[in-house]
This record gives sequence, C-alpha cells and structure tokens, in this order.
Amino acid sequence: MMVESIKNVAIIGAGTMGQGIAQVCALAGYPVMLYDTQPEITKTAIANVRKRMEAAVEKGKLSANLKDEALARIVAVGDFRQLQVDIAIEVVVEKLEVKQKIVAELEKLNAIDCILVSNTSSFPITQIASVMKHKNRFAGLHFFNPAPVMKLVEIIRGAATNDHTIKVLEAFVESLSKISVMATDSPGFIVNRVARLFYAESLKIVEDGVSDYQTVDRLLKETGFKMGPFQLMDLIGVDTNFAVTTSMYNAFHQEPKFRPSRLQQQKVDAGQHGRKSGKGFYEYPQTEQ
Repeated sequence: MMVESIKNVAIIGAGTMGQGIAQVCALAGYPVMLYDTQPEITKTAIANVRKRMEAAVEKGKLSANLKDEALARIVAVGDFRQLQVDIAIEVVVEKLEVKQKIVAELEKLNAIDCILVSNTSSFPITQIASVMKHKNRFAGLHFFNPAPVMKLVEIIRGAATNDHTIKVLEAFVESLSKISVMATDSPGFIVNRVARLFYAESLKIVEDGVSDYQTVDRLLKETGFKMGPFQLMDLIGVDTNFAVTTSMYNAFHQEPKFRPSRLQQQKVDAGQHGRKSGKGFYEYPQTEQ
C-alpha cells in the first residue's frame, strides 16, 4: 500500500491525544473513525474537537468551510468490528497489556496491508508487537500534545517493522503537514527520554522545598520555554505523564534518574489530572478544559 491508497483512518482512544489526532487527520482530508470503549467519551471528544475548531475560525486561523468539511469526516464508532481501515492508530492508556490486546484484535479484523501504529510515549514498539502475527506492518507513530499545534511526529521502527511500512508512514506524516523524525526502539524514544529529566528535576526542586512550582514555571518561561514543566504536565495530563515516567523507570531497570515523583503520585491519587479534570498543579475553569 502507498500513502495514496489510505482512504480512511481509525483512531482507538478518544482522550485528549485521540481527539487531537482525529482533528489533524480530518483536516488533512482523511475520513476518521473515532472509537472508545465508552461511547459517551467519543461524543464528548467530537464536541471538544468542534469547539476547538470553532475557536480557530473565530481567530481567523481556519475557514468555516474547512471546519465543516473536517468535522463531517469524523464519525463516532461504537462497534469495534467496524474498524476496518487502511491505517489504525492506537491512542489508549499507557498500559502494555491494553495496547497489546487492541493491536492483536485490530490485526485479526483488518486486511494484511493495513498499517497498525501505536502513539505510545514509552513502551518499546517491539514489545507491543510481540502479540502480533504480522509484526512487519506495525510501528510507533508518536504525536505530541496538542497534536493540532505540535509539528513533530516520531516514527519508531520495531525489530520487525519493514521498510515499506516506514516509507508509507513518512509520507502519511507529510500529508498531515507534520515533520517526522526516525527513532530507534528504545523506551521513551528521543523526546520523552530527554523530557523526563525536565519534569523530574523540576518536581524534585519543589519536593525539596527549593522553590514552588509557580516560580519554576515562571523562570523557565522567562528563559525561553513556551510553557513551564508544571503547566505542561497539566496540559498533557498529570496521570499520563506519571504513567510514562513509571514505564520508563521500569524499562530502564529502576534507573534513579527516571524515578517517579511522590508529588506527582499524590496528584494522581487525588484525581488531580490537570486540565482534563479541572485541577492539577493549577485550577482550570470548565471553559478551559
């Protein structure tokens, strides 16, 4: 299959990242099937995409016609068996067994030339693909949050991923007006491996009482970062960020520099997951979620 043969896309997982990727694909002209195990989440997801696109229209960043055309391409799917597509993107919780179950089911459901990818932030692609029969058509396709804004996409080759799959994914990313970079199959790949230290040291500064998180955010923004680490954790999801850190900590055999933060653990335990829950390190009015 060539990129010109991709007629439809399935996105499994209607959370923040799933919504963003659905928006990107629909704006690029691809019909999108958006699936989640909880149908009400899928409906909310499409409503959120609509809200963001309407805001873009109001700011003059998107035409009303393009918005309407893109929204018409996103369809909520309640039956997993309907996900027979040309490319399927798994965007679910960072739990290995859940991801493996989904890709195994997608492989059974789809034709041999369907490309399957994971948006995982931390798990090795080869490990996820271990449950598949045709591992050559599986790879990592890691978007960054917010997907409609962030230009970079990491493409990760698993041990069995073939050249054809990589070439199609490179062309697919380009068709989304994104920039791809190849990464080897190592926990955290490139960006998240570097970013762990950005988060970890910031959290440790607060835990040790050196400063508060507002000051850390302000100082880092003043040095050139668009967002401070605590603002960024709230945007990504404190729970998601913590799950990635935990996964990498274990993948690197409890390497101390990747040790998860107690402060972050407390936020997760309290249900303070950031923007999506209304409170993380900061509080967010309903209209900002």
